[in-house]
Amino acid sequence: MWIPIQLNEHSAEPLYHQIEVQLRAFIVSGQLPEGTLLPSIRELAQLTKCSVITVRRVYQDLENEGLLRTRQGTGTFVAKVDTDSRDRQRRTAVMEAMEQAAEAGLRVHFSDEELIGMLQDVLRRKREGSTALLQGGEADKDE
Repeated sequence: MWIPIQLNEHSAEPLYHQIEVQLRAFIVSGQLPEGTLLPSIRELAQLTKCSVITVRRVYQDLENEGLLRTRQGTGTFVAKVDTDSRDRQRRTAVMEAMEQAAEAGLRVHFSDEELIGMLQDVLRRKREGSTALLQGGEADKDE
């Protein structure tokens, strides 16, 4: 199975954390539904061009959180995630990203109002982009 994990080798964020954050997001968003068989540790290490130890750590962390389960000889699967856990994970992921954005903005001395304005601009652009993608897909259906 191919999982679209994108790594930034120039980021200060460790590779295992980048993989873990993205894999968690795919699970809690439902993009990787319950029961999905994940690539083996070796396969994901090859796909992401990182070490087996790195991927093993990611899988263990997510298994400890209850998002993955491993069956000996069968593989690693997405676990059943209850609604409360899913909502908590989704909120945590977004809050972490917003905290990083706020820290970056405050480091370069933007005011609260400027940061809020930037967030609103980003949201507006993202929503317009999503709408354009949806409309483009509908246009393709008409042809």
